[in-house]
Amino acid sequence: MTTSVTRTAVPSYAELRERTDAPAGSSWGLFGPVDQLGMLNFLTEERTAAAAGLVKRGATFNLDYPLNTFVPSLAGTRPPTEHRIFANNPNHRDDWVDSFYLQSTSQVDGLRHIRHPKHGFYGGVPDENVDVGKPDLGIQLLAEKGIAGRGVLLDAVAYFASIGEPLEFGTMRRITPQDLDAIAEFGRVRVRPGDIVLLHTGYSAEWVRLTPEERLARRGTGGTGLDQSEDMLAWLWDHQVAMMAADNGGLESFPVRTDSGWVDPDEPLPERGPSHNGMMHRPIIALLGLIIGELWKLDELAADCAADGVYEFLLTAKPLNLLGGVGSPPNAIAVK
Repeated sequence: MTTSVTRTAVPSYAELRERTDAPAGSSWGLFGPVDQLGMLNFLTEERTAAAAGLVKRGATFNLDYPLNTFVPSLAGTRPPTEHRIFANNPNHRDDWVDSFYLQSTSQVDGLRHIRHPKHGFYGGVPDENVDVGKPDLGIQLLAEKGIAGRGVLLDAVAYFASIGEPLEFGTMRRITPQDLDAIAEFGRVRVRPGDIVLLHTGYSAEWVRLTPEERLARRGTGGTGLDQSEDMLAWLWDHQVAMMAADNGGLESFPVRTDSGWVDPDEPLPERGPSHNGMMHRPIIALLGLIIGELWKLDELAADCAADGVYEFLLTAKPLNLLGGVGSPPNAIAVK
């Protein structure tokens, strides 16, 4: 089990970019020499305790879609989960699942999900340690810590509609740091250190309305999300975000920016599935150590936030306690 150290003085992202003792732009070693939780260290016990005080009504919101919601798979590499039930006697039932791809529906991506092409996995964990049955960077570390803190909803759908520029499903919009600040101001909420930030783009709610044929036709088309830029990395780090999730398929916008500086023209296409060339996943996960969520169910929570004007809440997530797991359904709940 990894141990971590909470820092009292956090360097700015600009200072991270000047590091020479670790990859530039990384948080490697800042939370302790053997840390494997990354920016989740910003979610301290004190911040969890304070978040409990946000519960006023006791209203709960499930933030997970059911398994097999996103069939056919957005990535094209994850077959449906098969649920089976058996009985040992007429009064008994038991069950199991086959083809359970842990990132096929609402998900949390752990720190072994993506490596950096140059620097490798977060913290310099060797490639050979990222394998079945080995604990380094595994999803079990998140289960052992438990994720409970102040959640903040940034409702991009409501904000852009309010300024006369409504988001359109299938049309990509790159959400900039300036947009995030404007969306937060729209919700009269401020992102604080240790927050779990949720971005509502409306993508999943529209996707589930499509027929299987329509889904196949739209696979790989544009999607609204975070802009790929150093400014975005600075916003996430300097706000000391503990975790960020969205209701889209990758948190960031797609297709990727070709002028971000992260696209390698010589990187070959994968034999199957999507290419991660140019994605902000690489510096976000492998360098900063930010846990991210994708395809979260945010429509009901967004409607409630719009109704009562409160965009902050207690948020809990309990990934599966799977040793060496790469990702997991979040098992997430917002409580207001």
